[in-house]
Amino acid sequence: MSIRSITAILRATLAAAAFAATPAAANPLFLFELFTQPAPQPSYSQPYQPVAVTPPAQPLTAPAATEPDPSFAQPARFKRQVVNYPTSEAPGTVIVDTPNTYLYFVLGGGKAVRYGIGVGRDGFTWSGVQHVTRKSEWPDWTPPPDMLERQPYLPRFMSGGPQNPLGARAMYLGSTVYRIHGTNAPETIGGHVSSGCFRMVNDDVIDLYNRVKLGTKVVVLPDSRTAEKKQRAANLRVSAAN
Repeated sequence: MSIRSITAILRATLAAAAFAATPAAANPLFLFELFTQPAPQPSYSQPYQPVAVTPPAQPLTAPAATEPDPSFAQPARFKRQVVNYPTSEAPGTVIVDTPNTYLYFVLGGGKAVRYGIGVGRDGFTWSGVQHVTRKSEWPDWTPPPDMLERQPYLPRFMSGGPQNPLGARAMYLGSTVYRIHGTNAPETIGGHVSSGCFRMVNDDVIDLYNRVKLGTKVVVLPDSRTAEKKQRAANLRVSAAN
């Protein structure tokens, strides 16, 4: 018999002796009982007590929305009023007087409702004829890509509401990006401040919205200030050439 075989026999003998000293040797069902007995349940010396939560010293509130300042007084000349306005345009037409920052809704008989508006700043005015193709109450605002390029800090999207710069109503002009809309900044009425849209105080844009129908003709008059600036620039170039 080899040494390796003798070593294996000794190991097996020692293992058998160790097993004989365990409970399993006296009880063949020891392993079965070990795995079928229920697990011991923990005991609690103290009953459950809920954890007290200390409320904050100041109540938590959402940030206040940006809404028009109710103390702002609109200049008298920009307040909505019926005025004499002879025109060949049919009743129901909207006329935007860009240089004077007025919008007229033609009533007929030489009369029109006049509103104060904010118009495009230098380089963003335009003129021509469009028609109202869509109307929206408390519109959402998605700044167009060219505006985001100029003003990258603007939000990519803003839901309609008092804090939205489009205000309470919007009337979309043709297939352009331009609109007649409300504003949450009434102090800008009478200014050349926009990127080409026409803004009105919310009370006025609601009034106009209720008068205007889809398909309404909108005539945007040219900004005479722009023409004058171009003429002055042309005169300067001629003077410099001489």
